[in-house]
Amino acid sequence: MNNFAYCSPTKFIFGKGEENNVGQYMKELGSKKVLIVYGGKSAEKSGLLGRVRESLKKADVAYVELGGVQPNPRYELALEGMDIVKKENVDMLLAVGGGSVADTAKCIAVGVYDDGDAWEDFYVGNKEVKKAMPVSCILTIAAAGSEGSNGTVITYKGHKFSTGSDALRPVLAILNPELTMTLPAYQTACGVSDIFTHLIERYFTNTPDVSLTDEMCEGLMRNIFKYGNNRRESRKIHKNKKQGTPNLTIFHNIKNIW
Repeated sequence: MNNFAYCSPTKFIFGKGEENNVGQYMKELGSKKVLIVYGGKSAEKSGLLGRVRESLKKADVAYVELGGVQPNPRYELALEGMDIVKKENVDMLLAVGGGSVADTAKCIAVGVYDDGDAWEDFYVGNKEVKKAMPVSCILTIAAAGSEGSNGTVITYKGHKFSTGSDALRPVLAILNPELTMTLPAYQTACGVSDIFTHLIERYFTNTPDVSLTDEMCEGLMRNIFKYGNNRRESRKIHKNKKQGTPNLTIFHNIKNIW
């Protein structure tokens, strides 16, 4: 096993209906105004955004919104978010969605404190990220990892680059497995494949004496096999996704151990 430093400042809140308490959580974190970052119509149609707005109102936490995040999230939209943050005096970014939404929020978090161009400085130029706005997440897919990781991947003019820093780890991540139940079967299967692929990447290492992380990976892989094969049986869906959501968070953040 190699020497390592492990940092996980994210507070994970797991359970049914926890998104309804997001306003109180934001208040506890000292937030007075949040920018809700989300994707397309699904968050609205499912009622999730409505519940988030209502919770924020009840807690007297003001909010503004930025929608339109796409897969392979675009830097152009993040630039819009940076402008909103500065004009509206936002003090917290709230990502409601999957990995692309969280990555967009993290890009905004980096860019608002940069005097130059965040893309050129951090994504292309690999400048060290020393300061970032706080980011919170409400996860809607069990195949993101960004809700607990230190990285963000953004696309600009056909190029995709990443940057990372512990300053980018979200301060809060809400994981309600019921929010993943409206996903199409194909997308759920893709998520299962993504989880398993990353586990394999971490499992087949030439670093010696890593039995602890080997057994963690093996346990997670067994769990994925067990709960990933029965997605079509509706009576098992909640139980299966209840298992899948924390699996992803764990595997995506154990890589630092070897």
